[in-house]
Amino acid sequence: MKAHLTELLAEAAKSLTQNADFDASNLAIQLERPKNKDHGDFSTNLAMLLAKPLRQNPRAIAESLIQALPSSAYVEKVEIAGAGFINFYLGANAKQAIIGLIAAEGEKFGHNNIGQGRKVQVEFVSANPTGPLHVGHGRGAAVGDCLARLLDANGWAVTREFYYNDAGVQIDNLTHSVQLRCRGITPDDPLWPEAGYRGDYIADVAKAYLNKETIVADDMSVTATGDVEDAESIRAFSVAYLRHEQDLDLRAFQIKFDVFSLESALYTDGKVESTVQNLIASGHTYEQDDALWLRTTDFGDDKDRVMRKTDGGYTYFVPDVAYHLDKWNRGFDRVINEQGADHHSTITRVRAGLQALNVGIPQGWPDYVLHQMVTVMRGGEEVKLSKRAGSYVTLRDLIEEVGCDATRYFLAARRADSQLIFDIDLARAQTNDNPVYYIQYAHARICSVLAQWAGDASSLPTVDLSPLNSAHDAALMQRLSEFPEVVENSATDLAPHTIANYLKDLASDLHSFYNEHKILVEDETTKLARLALVSATQQVLRNGLRLLGVSAPNKM
Repeated sequence: MKAHLTELLAEAAKSLTQNADFDASNLAIQLERPKNKDHGDFSTNLAMLLAKPLRQNPRAIAESLIQALPSSAYVEKVEIAGAGFINFYLGANAKQAIIGLIAAEGEKFGHNNIGQGRKVQVEFVSANPTGPLHVGHGRGAAVGDCLARLLDANGWAVTREFYYNDAGVQIDNLTHSVQLRCRGITPDDPLWPEAGYRGDYIADVAKAYLNKETIVADDMSVTATGDVEDAESIRAFSVAYLRHEQDLDLRAFQIKFDVFSLESALYTDGKVESTVQNLIASGHTYEQDDALWLRTTDFGDDKDRVMRKTDGGYTYFVPDVAYHLDKWNRGFDRVINEQGADHHSTITRVRAGLQALNVGIPQGWPDYVLHQMVTVMRGGEEVKLSKRAGSYVTLRDLIEEVGCDATRYFLAARRADSQLIFDIDLARAQTNDNPVYYIQYAHARICSVLAQWAGDASSLPTVDLSPLNSAHDAALMQRLSEFPEVVENSATDLAPHTIANYLKDLASDLHSFYNEHKILVEDETTKLARLALVSATQQVLRNGLRLLGVSAPNKM
C-alpha cells in the first residue's frame, strides 16, 4: 500500500511540475504512519519538499497535489493538515488486501530485493579457541546470525564468517596449560602460571590428548600424538579440540558458518607483509624510535599508530587491516563486523589503514555493530561463574538452562549497544511476562484454532473479508501490513531487536483480537473471514520468528 500511494503521489507531482524548471522524477517521496490514528493511515510532507522549487505556499501545493492525485479504489479520504501535510485515509478493502498478499507470498512475505544479490559478509563470534564460548559470544552469535538472516531477506548474498587467532600469546598460554595438565600438574599447584587457564575443560583437553584422540572440527581435523614434550602437537590438538567444542555450542545455537579464517594464514600466505609493503609504498608510513608508524591522523585518528614494533613484531591492528583488505579482494560490496564493545578502539585505525592503501575502498568501510556486555541473573542474584569454564558463564550453560529459543530471543531482543540483563527465571517462565513464550503462544493458539476448524486453509485467501470491520480487526491488519517495512528498516539500521519488538506487538494484537472475538462462530462468512485473518497472522509470526532463528511451535 505504501508503494501504491507513492506511485499516486509521483504522478501528481509530475503533473504539477511539468511546466516548472524542476524534475520531480528523482524526488524522494516520504510516507510515514502517523502516531495519532486520527491523522489517517499514511502522511506525507511532499508539499513542503515542493514549496521551494515551485516557490509556492505548501498548503496551496498540497491542495493542488490532492486534485492531481489519480483515483484509487483503496483511498477513502485525503486531507490537508498543519502547514501542508497530506493525510491518507484508507478504505476497509485496502486494509483487508494485506491478507491476500500474505497468502500469496507465504514464507517470502516481508522479503524484498534491495540488496539485488550483492555480496555481503557478516563476521561474528570470532572467538579465539582458548575456552568455551561465553555469554558475550552468545550475544554476538545471536545478533550476527539475525543480521545475516535479515540481509538475506533483503536480497543480499550473505556469507557468514568466523575469524580467529590460532597463534600468539593466548594460544601459548593454552598450550602450556594443557601440557601441565598432561604432566599431572593442577591449577592449585605453585608451578601453575598466573596467565594459565584454570577451567575444568583444560583437564578434558589433556585427557583426550594423552588418549591420542582424533578431533574433527568444522574447519580442521587433528590427531593427537600423546607426546607430552611435543608442544607443537599439543598446540594444534588443543586448538582443534576447542574449535570442535565451539562448533558444538554453535550447532546447539542453530548457527552455521560458511567460512573460517585464521589469523596465522595471513602471515603464512604473505598477506600481512604484502599489506605492510603497500602501506609503505602509499607514503603514509614513517620510521621513528626504531618502529614503523602509520600516519592514521591523515584519516581522522587522534594519533598515529605503530605498525611494526622495535622487536620487529607487528601490532595487532596490522593483520586486521590485511584481513579486511582480503575481504575487499574477495569481492564483498559490504562487510559487517559484529563484535564486542571492546573493539571500539580498532574501528578508526582499521578504516584508516584501508584508506591509506588507496585501492578504492569506500570511506566508512567496513560497518561495525558492537554489542555491550551481558549480566546473567537467577533468583535476583548475578550468576558469575561456570564450573566448566572456571571464570565466566558459558553459552552452553544458558542453552541448557532455558533452551535455544529463549536464549536466542533474549540475546537479540535489545539494542546491541545497550547492556543486557539476562534473567534466567524470566526466560524459563511459561507466562505472558516472558516475551518469547508470549509470541510463540500466539502462534500455537492460531494453530489450535485452525486444527479445530479442520477446513481447507488454501481456500481462505479468496473468502469474503467484509466482516472484518471492528477496531481489533483493523489493528491486527494494520500491524500485519507493517511487517515488510520493519524487515527493511531492521536491515538498514542493522537492528534485529526491532523484529523482536514487532513480534511482541503483533502477538499482543492477536491475543486482544482472540479475547474479543470468537473465531469459530456459526455465521460462515464471519468465521471464514476471521480464519483468514488469523491464518495470515500465523504466517507473519512464523516469518518473523525465523528471522530471529526462533521456532514457531504448533503446540505449547
